[in-house]
Amino acid sequence: MSVDASTVAKVARLARIAVTPEEAVRLEDELNAIFGLVDELAQVDVEGVEPMTSAVALGMRMRRDVITDGGIADKVLANAPLSEDDYYLVPKVVE
Repeated sequence: MSVDASTVAKVARLARIAVTPEEAVRLEDELNAIFGLVDELAQVDVEGVEPMTSAVALGMRMRRDVITDGGIADKVLANAPLSEDDYYLVPKVVE
């Protein structure tokens, strides 16, 4: 892929970046170099290589999956205007 001055101007306008014509020439060269590197990476044979999520294989720390009510229903409902059987009471809004 090759980037020209009009493409640089369009990208700058979309990104809402003010770019002078001198900067556009420099950015054109930089973007072409970056896309050249991307093209090189696209040519690498990765057949049979597993995708990585990290350079170091780490296992995630897991906690036991236990269902609890938190044990603090009284504290949670302390400021509730109305409550019943550890639930908030609210006015009916749908008829």
